[in-house]
Amino acid sequence: MIETLKQWDEELFLFLNAQHLDWLDPIMYGISGKLIWLPFYALLVYLIIKNAGKSSIWVFIGIALAILFSDQLASGFMKPFFERPRPCHDPRWEGIMFNYKHCGGMYGFASSHASNTFSLATYLLLTFHRKVKGFGWMFLWAAIVSYSRIYLGVHYPADVTVGALVGMLSALIAWWLVIKIKMTTIRKVEEMDEG
Repeated sequence: MIETLKQWDEELFLFLNAQHLDWLDPIMYGISGKLIWLPFYALLVYLIIKNAGKSSIWVFIGIALAILFSDQLASGFMKPFFERPRPCHDPRWEGIMFNYKHCGGMYGFASSHASNTFSLATYLLLTFHRKVKGFGWMFLWAAIVSYSRIYLGVHYPADVTVGALVGMLSALIAWWLVIKIKMTTIRKVEEMDEG
């Protein structure tokens, strides 16, 4: 069963990876980068502060926890535990698959790009779903970043799918923790004011 799933994953990867276009290659490489997103992150910081006000510190703590959990689980635990080579490091695909400029570390399961972007998207949706319309578009951003990893030949589809699930779960845990910590802190402050 596992071998069948792995075979399907590899076949889907080869199909998706073969769909590259020369003009799109540098764009997908940029999408996978970090620096290109700095203006986007600055906009997110502005929107968070605008919509959360004094409570924005809790949002930033939650985002930091969510990304810390997702990144450590994907990169710190899963990659060394499962030791699944990235497609660009697999000699079977040499000359068959497309890789643009960069391959990354040896192992790719699960994708930390997917886990971190889906973690951020999920945390923001959980935090602002009642207050701000439109944070759902963050999932489109996370999906595009995740797909770029397959396009560039550095991850299999299962790597990004599991990474996305890890990110969403990490965000849910961080969101729950922040609510608990925030409630405990408020309760202690109220007790101090009464005492």
